[in-house]
Amino acid sequence: MVSEFVQFLKEFNVIALAVGFVMCTASTGLINSLVKDIIMPLAAPLLSSGAWQEAVLSIGAVHIAYGAFLAELINFLILATVVFFVAKKLFSIDVAKK
Repeated sequence: MVSEFVQFLKEFNVIALAVGFVMCTASTGLINSLVKDIIMPLAAPLLSSGAWQEAVLSIGAVHIAYGAFLAELINFLILATVVFFVAKKLFSIDVAKK
């Protein structure tokens, strides 16, 4: 039973996956800080004002915070772009060949 479990760990690269997950979790704070503290202040003059992040559409009792969603979407797109370029640089990923 134990040997089957060890075989499973080796066959499906669970240890490598766990290490990648831990590194990703550790780097999330760093990348979020890069986006919120460096990139977004540079992008802020291009946006009309900070109030757009609190924009809410009210339909009766329903309140849709679309401004907060847009802020998170922009944060995600910037974060994904940063991660892509870092991964491309570190691992020399050639997307065009795939």
